[in-house]
Amino acid sequence: MLPEGVQTVVLNPAAPADPLDWEPAGQLLTAAEHCQGHPEPLLRVLSAHPGIPPVPGTGNTAGLWQWLATLAAIDLAAARTLEPHLDAAAILRQAGHEWAAGSTWGVYAAEAPHQLLTAEQDGEGTWQLNGTKPWCSLAGNLSRAIVSAHTAQGRRIFAVQLSDAGVEVQQGTWHSRGLAHIPSGSVHFTAVPAQPIGAAGWYLDRPGFAVGAVGVAACWFGGAVGLYRTLFASAQRREPDQLALSWLGEGHRLLHGAGLALANAAGRADAQRLDWADALTVRGHVAAVCQRLLAMVPEATGPGPLVGDDAHARRVADLGIYLRQHHGARDDAALGGKVLQAGGPW
Repeated sequence: MLPEGVQTVVLNPAAPADPLDWEPAGQLLTAAEHCQGHPEPLLRVLSAHPGIPPVPGTGNTAGLWQWLATLAAIDLAAARTLEPHLDAAAILRQAGHEWAAGSTWGVYAAEAPHQLLTAEQDGEGTWQLNGTKPWCSLAGNLSRAIVSAHTAQGRRIFAVQLSDAGVEVQQGTWHSRGLAHIPSGSVHFTAVPAQPIGAAGWYLDRPGFAVGAVGVAACWFGGAVGLYRTLFASAQRREPDQLALSWLGEGHRLLHGAGLALANAAGRADAQRLDWADALTVRGHVAAVCQRLLAMVPEATGPGPLVGDDAHARRVADLGIYLRQHHGARDDAALGGKVLQAGGPW
C-alpha cells in the first residue's frame, strides 16, 4: 500500500510490476517525503524491522527496482541510503550468511590511490582489517558494513561492525553540495575484527554483482523522473508553446526507453541471465538520459525552480553527484571490449 499522495514510478506502463511485498516499504516512502536529504528517518525505520530486506534476482526484481525508483523520485538521498542496504542483504544471502536483526548496512568496495585496506589473520585465526578505505557512505550512521580488503590471495570482502573501537570515520572531508547529508569520506581501520564473506575474488565474480549495479541505475532513473515532474508541472501552469511541448515529448521518450531497459534487465535478472555487459548497457543508457534531463529541465524552466524550489534544487545537485558512480567513457570502453570479444549482436 502506497502512502497517500505518493506517485509510483512505473518501469513499463504496458506491464506494471507487482507491488513490493516488504513490510516497511510504505513507511520508508513516507520517511523519504519528510527526510529533506537526511538519512536518519529512513535508518530509524530500518532499525525497527528485523526481517531481511527483499533481494533482487529472486523474483519480482522489477517491483523492487520500481520501488527504488519511486523512492528516488521523492528524495535521492533516501535512495542513496537504502540501495547499499539492499545490496548488502543480497550479498549476505548469496553467501549463505544470516541477517542481523535491526541492522543497517553499507557496502564499501571502492579503491583510491595511496589508500590501502588489508586483511590478515592473527595468531588465533581471526581476520583483522588495517588501513584506510575511501568512499564509505554514512559510515558514522550505520551499524555494519561489507568492506573489500586486500589479502595475500587477492581482494576479498568482509563483514564488520562499524561500532568497533578500531573504526575511525574521517570527519570534515565531505564538502559536496549534492547528497550533502550522505557523507562518503574515508574510514581508517585498526585491528578491526572481520568476518570473511566468500572466497577471494567472489565479490566481483558472483552472479549478483551485475544485478546490484543495475539497481543503482534504477535510483538514477527515479531522480530523472523527479526532474521530469518539475518540467511537466511548469508546462501545466501556462499554455505551452512548441518548444515546451518538444521538451515534454523528448523527456517522455527518453524516460520511456530507460524504464523499458530496466524492466527488461529485471526479467533477465530473475531468469539468472543478467551479465556485466547487460549492466553496462543499461547503466550507460540511464546515465545518458539523466544527463540530458539535467541539461534540458533548466533550459526549459529557467532559473525559477533552481532558486525557488528547495526539493528541485536539491534533486539536481544530488543526481549530479550520484551519477558519478557511472564512469562515462571508461564504462563504454569496458562494454566495447565485451562486445568485441562476443562478436557483436548486430
